[in-house]
Amino acid sequence: MSAELQPPLGEASLRALFTKPYGAPGPTPEQWRAVYDEAVHFQDPTQEKRGIEAFILAQEGLMRRCEDVFLEPGAVAISGDTAFVEWTMGLKIKGIEFVYPGTTRLRFGADGKVVEHRDYFDFVGPTFAPVPLVGGFVRWLYGRFVA
Repeated sequence: MSAELQPPLGEASLRALFTKPYGAPGPTPEQWRAVYDEAVHFQDPTQEKRGIEAFILAQEGLMRRCEDVFLEPGAVAISGDTAFVEWTMGLKIKGIEFVYPGTTRLRFGADGKVVEHRDYFDFVGPTFAPVPLVGGFVRWLYGRFVA
C-alpha cells in the first residue's frame, strides 16, 4: 500500500487500506499510526490485541510467518462511525496458498481514527482443507454439520 492515508477514512481510502497484491509491501507502522488510535482494540478468530503497538506487531507477525500475503477488498459500507469491508485474503505458506474470505468491522473515534477493528472469517476450513489427510477430515466434519 503506497497511498498516504489520513482520517476520516471514506470508501476510497478504505479500499486502499485493504488492498495488498502479492509481492507488494504491507502498510508501514507510520501508515497504521496515521489512521489507527493509540488504544485500538483489534480482534480476529485467532487473537485479541489492545493498543497500536500490539496491533502493529500482530500485522508484522502475519507478514513474517508467510511467504507472501494478498488482500483484496470487496463491498465497503459506511454508516456513521462504523464501516464494514468485505475482503479476500490469501496467504502463501510453505508453497501452499490459503484463501480466506472475510469481513472487517471498523469503529471510528471522534477524530476519525480506528478505535475498534474486528475481523470475521472462517479460520479452520481454509487453513486445514488444503492440507493432505487433515483436509479430508475437515471437509467430512464440516459436512456433518451442514448435511
